[in-house]
Amino acid sequence: MQPPSTLQQLFQREFSTFPTFIVRAPGRVNLLGEHTDYNDGFVLPMAIEHAVWIALRPREDRQVHIYAQNFDEKIIFSLDSLEKNAGWGEYLKGVAHALQKASFLLKGWDGVMFGNVPVGAGLSSSAAVEIAATRTFALASDYEWNARQMALIGQRAEVDWVGVNSGIMDQMVSAAARAGHALFLDTRSLEYEHIPLPKEAAIIVMDTSTRRGLVDSAYNTRRAECEQASKTLGVAALRDANLTVLNERRGELEEQVFRRARHVISENQRVLDAISALRAGDLAYFGKLFNASHNSLRDDFEVTNDALNWIVGIAQSQPGCYGARMTGAGFGGAAVALVKREELEAFSQAVKSEYKLKSGLDAQLYICEASAGTSIEKS
Repeated sequence: MQPPSTLQQLFQREFSTFPTFIVRAPGRVNLLGEHTDYNDGFVLPMAIEHAVWIALRPREDRQVHIYAQNFDEKIIFSLDSLEKNAGWGEYLKGVAHALQKASFLLKGWDGVMFGNVPVGAGLSSSAAVEIAATRTFALASDYEWNARQMALIGQRAEVDWVGVNSGIMDQMVSAAARAGHALFLDTRSLEYEHIPLPKEAAIIVMDTSTRRGLVDSAYNTRRAECEQASKTLGVAALRDANLTVLNERRGELEEQVFRRARHVISENQRVLDAISALRAGDLAYFGKLFNASHNSLRDDFEVTNDALNWIVGIAQSQPGCYGARMTGAGFGGAAVALVKREELEAFSQAVKSEYKLKSGLDAQLYICEASAGTSIEKS
């Protein structure tokens, strides 16, 4: 997807010159592997065409001047005196803080930012901003950009500065995805493989129009419960556990902690099964894994809400739908469905109509093509 044509015009309006580069970083939808990334597990996301763009021009000093079109707001901050505040600029400051903590020597830049990743829908608009920022600082400061290293920088920004105890998946797929492929990522080693996605089926993101705030949600509680389960089982992370041992030691765990662990362990296996299904072209089984994942997230991990359960159930009942599940951290946001391409129009109309009747809300549906990760183009 090309950057919006207004980006250069806005830059010229704000800074009376043209940008040197335009950086793009995509959002993502996670196909399978939910809440496994902070348990050292496996995930299977893909980058989407919705993205964040930053048009930039390097400065010779250590100030960042950036205008965000989405918020119609301009902020200025100094790399010598980063101060925590609130709002969209904290993701940029968080990246600068993480880079400097990692001994990168930064220069400032002028920029204009625009994004069309739906905020709060579970499509990782925040990671898109973080990865776009790492690429922007690399261009302004003339350092080598490395996908794995910069994904870790983005994660550190979110954890240390923004205050969300996030895993690494979102930043890695925004940094390293390949068009037409899902990214099979081992979140412990950060080794990844690009898995071709079948052309005969489409991925549809279904935004429920309900929103959650990760910082204020039960996300951090779920992570603590997983860590408690790992400690009781005597493993470094739930990645190292299996269902047989978990069931044998069920009596040592609080019931709620047991169910959290059961989700993570079974979800890791579903990702591995999904890789086999995709390689075999078995879309029916791939879709069944979607359905099983949603049931586990609903019943064991308890991160769905009524809207997510309604839209997933409606989607699963449509002809041509192989499977559907919530995606993202949960507590609202979006679901994802795997649908035969010839059924897309009928599927979309039916889901929107039935969801409106059930919830009173308007669902936004996006047909997503697997996008490439972050990229640069000269202005």
